[in-house]
Amino acid sequence: MAIQRMDNVGIVVEDMDAAIAFFVELGMELEGRAEVKGLFADQCTGLEGVHCDIAMVRTPDGHSRLELAKYRSPAATSGPHNPPHNILGTHRVMFAVDDIEDTVARLRPHGAELLGEIARFEDSYLLCYLRGPDGIIVGLAEQLH
Repeated sequence: MAIQRMDNVGIVVEDMDAAIAFFVELGMELEGRAEVKGLFADQCTGLEGVHCDIAMVRTPDGHSRLELAKYRSPAATSGPHNPPHNILGTHRVMFAVDDIEDTVARLRPHGAELLGEIARFEDSYLLCYLRGPDGIIVGLAEQLH
C-alpha cells in the first residue's frame, strides 16, 4: 500500500497572527482556523492536556498546506534561538516563486531576514533561505527561463 499524498507540514508558532500574515503575504491562502483539545489530541500527540489553536494555510494551487499551531497547553518548548540551517531536526519549507527579489522585499516588513543572500544555481534557479516568524526557515526558488 502506498501513501496517497502529503497532507500538510506542521509548524508550531508563538504568534499565530504574525505567522498567518507572513504566509498570506507570501501568497498562501488561509483555509481556516480551529481550536483543538481533548482526548484524541492527547492520544495522537503523546502529550497530556493538549489545547491549541491551529490555522491551515494552502498554496494557490491547492496541493500543499501548512498547519500552524499555537499551544495554549502544554506550553511550547523552544530550542536554541535562531538555530543554523544544518542543526539536526531543523527543517525548512521551500516555495517556488515568480520573482524572488519582490517576494523577499514584501516579506521583510513581516520580519523576514535573509540567512545569506540570493544565490544563482547555474542557469536554472535563484535561491535563498530566510528566517520568518518564530525562527521558521523558508526557502524561495525562482526558476530562470
